[in-house]
Amino acid sequence: MMRLPCFCQHLSMDSTFKSPLFHPTTSFSRSQVSFPFFSFQTQYLTLNKPPTILRCSNSSTISSTTNGNNNNMAGLPVKKKRKRYRKQYPGENEGITEEMRFVAMRLRNIKGKKVSSDTVSDSETDTENTPSDQEKEEDSETLKSGENGGDGEAETWSPTMEGFLKYLVDSKFVFNTIERIVDESDDVAYAYFRKTGLERSAGLSKDLEWFSQRGLVVPEPSNPGVSYVNYLEELAEKSAPLFLSHFYNIYFSHIAGGQVIARKVSDQLLEGTELEFYKWEGDVQESLKDVRKNLNMLGEHWSRDDRNKCLKEAAKSFKFLGQIVRLIIL
Repeated sequence: MMRLPCFCQHLSMDSTFKSPLFHPTTSFSRSQVSFPFFSFQTQYLTLNKPPTILRCSNSSTISSTTNGNNNNMAGLPVKKKRKRYRKQYPGENEGITEEMRFVAMRLRNIKGKKVSSDTVSDSETDTENTPSDQEKEEDSETLKSGENGGDGEAETWSPTMEGFLKYLVDSKFVFNTIERIVDESDDVAYAYFRKTGLERSAGLSKDLEWFSQRGLVVPEPSNPGVSYVNYLEELAEKSAPLFLSHFYNIYFSHIAGGQVIARKVSDQLLEGTELEFYKWEGDVQESLKDVRKNLNMLGEHWSRDDRNKCLKEAAKSFKFLGQIVRLIIL
C-alpha cells in the first residue's frame, strides 16, 4: 500500500484538512474551497489593503432615470446667457476729438434748447465724470458768450477797448503756457504737438505791441487768465491726456468761434483792422486736422476712464475760456 505523505498521515479521505495556523502581523481572510472528493478550509495571506466592494447596478433603473430627466428637460426652453455690451459714446468710433465735439454740442444752448444727441452718460458711465446740472448750465452760458459761440448773447455784445486788451493779454498768457509746456516737456506724448502751425503767442505779441505804440496801456494778466494758467501747469505734471484735452480745445475754440469775436471787435473798435491773432500761415483747417489725427491716435491707447476724464476736462476748458472771453464786455 502506498503511504500517504507525512503531512496527511492522520487524515482520511472524508476528513477535513486543516493547514497549519499562522499568526503573522498581517490580516487573513477565509474562503471555502471545494474539491470533488473532499472539502477543506484554507487561510491565505492578504495584503493590508482596504476591501474592494463591487456593486452591480440595475442598468434598466439608470436608463429609466436618465430618460426621465431628459423628458423633463425637453419641455423647458433653453436660455442663452446674453452678453452685455457697453453702449458706445457719441463719436467714439471716430476718436476722442469727436467725443469732445459732442460734449461741446451737449453744453451749447441753441434757441433755448439743449442738444441731446445721445448724451455722454449711460448706465456704465462713472457719474464722477459726468458734469452736474449746475456745471451744464454754467458751461452752456460759457459757450453762448465764448469762443465756441455765434448765437445768443454774441449777437448783442458791446465790446470795450479796455476789456478787449485784457482778453488779448490773458489769451497770450494761456497760449504762451501751453506752447512752452509742449516744447519743454520730456513726455513723448507732447512731441506730436510741436510746431503744428496753430501757435498763437507770436501773433499776440505783435498785436499787443501794435496797441502799445498807439498809446494804449497793456495790462497785466487778470484773474481768469492766471487761474487757467495755474490749472494747466498743474494738469501738465499730473496727466498728459487731460492736459492735451485742454490743448486741443483751446485751439479748436479759437478757430471755431474766435472769428466771431474778431469780426465784432474789428468792426466796432478797430475800424476793420485785422489782428495777427486771427491770421495763420497756410490752411488752418489742415493744421487742425493734423492735430486732431495725432490726438485720436494717442487716444486709442488711453483707457476708457482716461477718455471719460478728458471729456470732463473739455467742459472745464470751455468754462475757463468763457471767463476770459467775458473780459471783452467788462
